[in-house]
Amino acid sequence: MCKNSLTDRRIKKSKKAIKDSFLLLMKEKDVREITITEIVKAADLNRGTFYNNFHYKEDILDEIMDDVMHDFIISYREPYQHKETFNIKDLTSSTIKIFEHVASHKNFYTLIVKSTVWSTFQMRICHELKRLPLQDLMNSKQSTTINIELFTNYQAHAILGMIIEWIHDEFNYSPEYMAEQLIQILNYNHGQTILIKQPDNSEIR
Repeated sequence: MCKNSLTDRRIKKSKKAIKDSFLLLMKEKDVREITITEIVKAADLNRGTFYNNFHYKEDILDEIMDDVMHDFIISYREPYQHKETFNIKDLTSSTIKIFEHVASHKNFYTLIVKSTVWSTFQMRICHELKRLPLQDLMNSKQSTTINIELFTNYQAHAILGMIIEWIHDEFNYSPEYMAEQLIQILNYNHGQTILIKQPDNSEIR
């Protein structure tokens, strides 16, 4: 039992070193240009150890993305986890954990948005943002005229847009502020009268 535990710890330690080295190399070059030799050198491991954990270098990024997505799903479900009913009006900034998740994986998100695999990961996030509310939540007052799939698409891209801009702006706001803003946006009264700002004719040439 102790031997198995020790082996598990060694595997986890080796995998972490390989993943950390891979992310470190992503700061210097594109994913496709990173070699296994560079990875094991940066991780201070031999190729045998690498192949004991991964078959190909692409498997490293796949596993990193799987880890991040697993944590993303947990953070999304946090506000309603273990609850029988959930009202969006009961949301508080402390219960929204998505932005804390992004901040805790800041290094990964900063690198991935600039990489050639960003579109793939972006689709995974968007898929989960659409899947989770459809799978987990049921609106008791759902309008018969609203297409629920179109609504979840709209909401998913809106939240993803906030996350992307936050990353591009180098996390200029705190996770708490982002959560507060999301609550205000979700509770925003779309039925209010919008005043149109008239253009200054002097600026039109």
